[in-house]
Amino acid sequence: MTVFLLTTMDTKGEEAAFVRDRLQQLGLRVTVVDTGCLGEPAQPADITRQAVFAAAGADLQAVAAAGDRGRAVTLAARGAAELVFGAFERGEVDGVIALGGSAGTTIGTAAMRFLPVGVPKLMVSTLASGQVRPYVGDKDILMLNSVVDIAGLNRISRAILGQAAAAMAGMVQHRVPESADDRPLIAATMFGVTTPCVQRAREVLEQAGFEVLIFHATGNGGQAMESLIAEGLIAGVLDITTTELADELVGGILSAGPDRLTAAARRGVPQVVSVGATDMVNFGPPDTVPDRFQERHFYQHNPTVTLMRTTAEENALIGAEIGRKVAASAGPAIICLPSQGVSAIDKKGAAFDDPAARRSLFEAIRTSCGNVPVVELDQHINDPEFAESAARSLIELIERSQAANRDSSG
Repeated sequence: MTVFLLTTMDTKGEEAAFVRDRLQQLGLRVTVVDTGCLGEPAQPADITRQAVFAAAGADLQAVAAAGDRGRAVTLAARGAAELVFGAFERGEVDGVIALGGSAGTTIGTAAMRFLPVGVPKLMVSTLASGQVRPYVGDKDILMLNSVVDIAGLNRISRAILGQAAAAMAGMVQHRVPESADDRPLIAATMFGVTTPCVQRAREVLEQAGFEVLIFHATGNGGQAMESLIAEGLIAGVLDITTTELADELVGGILSAGPDRLTAAARRGVPQVVSVGATDMVNFGPPDTVPDRFQERHFYQHNPTVTLMRTTAEENALIGAEIGRKVAASAGPAIICLPSQGVSAIDKKGAAFDDPAARRSLFEAIRTSCGNVPVVELDQHINDPEFAESAARSLIELIERSQAANRDSSG
């Protein structure tokens, strides 16, 4: 089993040698990758910095002469990602560990994010106790706080780096075996205000022989789902809760980025899409809401979450985005609309009840969705009947897709 060890060997060569030796003592082969640029390497590497920058299409000497540290880090990250992913595809990578401060963390995690979920990834970082979403993204990266700077060996750094080596060895040597009973995977999106719908739909899907992965639609959840779909691991998508599009288009804090609701369309994965929680945009505590929204209609979900009702105009934008993205599907798709409300607080008498906004949302979807069927049910999104209908629609789409594939191959 081989672990790739990434770091800047000019500034962290001594620490890299310590981790390399410890991994070897634990029975692993180690490939050291030098991602440095400016100083002289303190230790030799198995993959040189020249090779790293060449993989990014750059000349190391030219980059070093320019003295632009930001560009050097960007190129090193690109080159390391290319080299690590290429080695993984050749079956030469069982895990990746990296050491670094801000530059090393940027480079190391860039390479890790190229690898599929399940491949052990460990980043020893001076930044691990802060906001790590830009580094972790939608992958299973373990961030280990270095506590002290990675600048020499001492009783603290030896303990942390030793733990890192032991953790990597454990993850690589004790992988969870694949089960012969694994069922086809369904990806579903859920928010607190759509939980009853997704829970009931999951029951229907599990009874039909599927395993359901539920993603919390908080930005990172949607990104993680899109990533797994793109990797080809998902048999069908029950995208009940598309609220992340509202945050992306209106300016909330839980956006999953512009690529949300695109992976299933590109891969032709059967999908049932709905409009769960598109009645709201998410912010933190009330004092974090941008000034431009101060006159809007809000609901205090809890002390740290403030919800803002989307307007009819914003719903038209959201609906057009949903329709356009689903219309691009290479596989079977259907859009299910609940006429009685799209969240737990969007129903008759509730805080966000707004029939005009719902009509604007639904009309924009119909106008932009092309030939994709739209089914509007006179139900609330959390009614069991709506959940069951959406789940059964997905089952039918999957069965139809499987039949078509059999016909085309037979």
